[in-house]
Amino acid sequence: MKKLILILSIVIIGGTISSCQSQKEKEDNAVNKVQDAEKSLEDAQSDLIKVQQDTVTTYQKFILESEEQIKVFEENIAELKVKIAQEKKEKKASYEKKLQQLELKNKELKTRIIDYKNEQVDNWDEKQLEFRKDLNELGNAIAGFFEQD
Repeated sequence: MKKLILILSIVIIGGTISSCQSQKEKEDNAVNKVQDAEKSLEDAQSDLIKVQQDTVTTYQKFILESEEQIKVFEENIAELKVKIAQEKKEKKASYEKKLQQLELKNKELKTRIIDYKNEQVDNWDEKQLEFRKDLNELGNAIAGFFEQD
C-alpha cells in the first residue's frame, strides 16, 4: 500500500511539474501567435495604404489625361469649324449638323470628367472603361469627320 501511495505521489508530482512546463510553453506559443497576428495586421494595413495610394494616383492620372484629351478635341473641333466655313454651301449644312453633335458629345464628356473629379464614383473600373470608349469614339469621329460622307 505504501508503494502504491509513493508511486501515485510521484505520478501526481511529475504530472504537475510537466503540466507546469507545458503551460509555460502554451503561454509562450500564445504570445508568439499574438505577435505574429499583430505583425500580419500591420503588414496588411501597410499593403492597404499602398493600394489606396496607387488607386488615387491612377485615378488622378486618368482624370488629367482625359481633361487634356478633351481640350485637344475642343481644338480639333475649332479647326473643323474653320474648314467647314470654306466648304461649298450644299455640304456646309450637313457638316455643321455633324459638328454640333461632336461638340455636344465633347461637352458631355467634359461634364462627366468634372463629375468624376468632384464626387466619389462607384464602380470606377466600369465607368472608366465606358468613358475611355466614349472618348475614343469621339476621337475617331473627329479624325474621320470629312470621310464620313
